[in-house]
Amino acid sequence: MYDHPSFDKHERVVFAHDAASGLRAIVAVHSTARGPGAGGCRFWHYDSTNAALADALRLSRGMSYKNAMAGLPLGGGKAVVMLDPERPKTPAMLEAFGRYVESLQGEYITAEDVGASVADMEIVAGQTRYVSGLPRTAVSSDGNPSPKTALGVYLGIKAAVKFKLNKDQLRDLTVAVQGLGGVGYELCKLLAADGAKLRVADVREAVTQKAAAQFDAVVSTPDQILFERADVLAPCALGAIFDATSIPKLQTSIVAGAANNQLATAQDGARLHAAGVLYAPDYVINAGGIISCGREYLGGATAASIDAEIHRIPARLTEIFARSGATGRPTSELADEMARQLLAEAR
Repeated sequence: MYDHPSFDKHERVVFAHDAASGLRAIVAVHSTARGPGAGGCRFWHYDSTNAALADALRLSRGMSYKNAMAGLPLGGGKAVVMLDPERPKTPAMLEAFGRYVESLQGEYITAEDVGASVADMEIVAGQTRYVSGLPRTAVSSDGNPSPKTALGVYLGIKAAVKFKLNKDQLRDLTVAVQGLGGVGYELCKLLAADGAKLRVADVREAVTQKAAAQFDAVVSTPDQILFERADVLAPCALGAIFDATSIPKLQTSIVAGAANNQLATAQDGARLHAAGVLYAPDYVINAGGIISCGREYLGGATAASIDAEIHRIPARLTEIFARSGATGRPTSELADEMARQLLAEAR
């Protein structure tokens, strides 16, 4: 593991197995310099254990950077659960996962992520105190962080459009949204209300047809939508989609979406920059969900104070955009540099 290309001085990586329930999980804590490692749990059908490890390592580091840039007193952690096609997610599996989280004694705080719902986290919370994004701690709604993530991405898209296209509104601009899960669909609602023209894609045909009817959206496929002409491309599915092969085929001015780890490698941020594409670093623009979950878990927040923190996302992005414009450096490199400095100061 120490030689893994995604290993970045992680403090703790735990492999958990429960034979009775079929749980196979990895919990990665990247940094606790600013506080306990906080980040959701992803349930996914991975091709291999190495692929799951890579995801856990990259996602947990991303959470360290995300929480630092959001100004939260939290570190970075992430969990992934490797699902078996022959053995679906069960309450017993969720309970076993909760017991492993509890065994870490607060070093890792879990929450919803891809493949995990509020109802799932309620089951996990039956076994551990270290869960956020629950109705019992929510100051508004049911604790689901997806709408908060979507709000931050929507505000970030508006900031990117203002900086790159010098437009104050989204009306008649084309936004391509890849992935219509909890965040992507909520984002479409906000974009459509602003008069944006939507192109959408998801692996579930029923969801895309619903979006087409509700938002008058043009339906594409998850692979093709990346390369269609659009003012803004908003990836809201899985990561590692921008690389040396895909970037030259992009026909967009702005990449600003909710997906984590959109860059396949660190060099791909420079490739986007060289291609003239303004990239909104994913862990900056998609911080709305962890701001909501984190503040609710820590206590003392109100719906208004959480909303105010999410509305500061555009200012952080604009600072990064401006630094990039002034120095000629990629936004991804500048954001990483700023996040690492915040972690160093905390240490």
